[in-house]
Amino acid sequence: MSKQIVYSCYVNRSREGEQFVPVHVFNYQISGSITFNDGQQSIVLNEGDFGFFRRNSLVKFLKQPPENGDFKTISIYLDEDTLREFSMEYGYTAGRQAEAPVITLLKPNPLYTGYMQSLQPYDALNNDGNEPLMKLKLKEAILLLLKGNPELKDTLFDFSIPGKIDLEAFMQQNFHFNVELKRFAYLTGRSLATFKRDFEKIFHTSPSRWLQQKRLQEAYYLIKEKHRKTSDVYLEVGFEDLSHFSFAFKKAYGVAPSAI
Repeated sequence: MSKQIVYSCYVNRSREGEQFVPVHVFNYQISGSITFNDGQQSIVLNEGDFGFFRRNSLVKFLKQPPENGDFKTISIYLDEDTLREFSMEYGYTAGRQAEAPVITLLKPNPLYTGYMQSLQPYDALNNDGNEPLMKLKLKEAILLLLKGNPELKDTLFDFSIPGKIDLEAFMQQNFHFNVELKRFAYLTGRSLATFKRDFEKIFHTSPSRWLQQKRLQEAYYLIKEKHRKTSDVYLEVGFEDLSHFSFAFKKAYGVAPSAI
């Protein structure tokens, strides 16, 4: 059984990265802070904050522990099967096409706090044999979200797949996310073959070549004009590996990024 209630704890150091969020997530920040960026806005969750993350989203994050302490958070993953089952049981449906932001900072609510406290010990819920309890706690989370933020109904129960959208605008906004082409294709409402075909019509080159060129251009700007460190930039613009980034940069510009 995949974990749907996850307790995370990191010891005394910051961590950054990015991820594709395939399902809705209800998040509680126990200690430390986490900064999320979806390419349009940045939102910080500090100790005691609650957040909601819309499915099918790309986000970058920076997790920062408190001084002399640990970073701790609880994440409730609300997958489609759970929400469909809830929809059938309680009769909830999406009333219109949802336009919720990727990240929503939820207002403080004592019901949310009490719910999160009730999850201790968190990991025990994910053990075999606890499936009925897990279902109850997930159902409780949905009921509380609907009570505290009824506008989330149209987001939670929208089971449609991403529709075909403006590919050029999407790629210009999201090129710095390091995800597979099939993920970009899905998020723009296309099959992989159609995505590649549409992409080449618009940009007159392959997605892989355009992505590398775009990321290197952004890196050059950040290093030269913003005086950013190479070690900070390569992840931000979508490269996985520093050595690969340095090789590609030198090939494109004739000098190592450290020499700019």
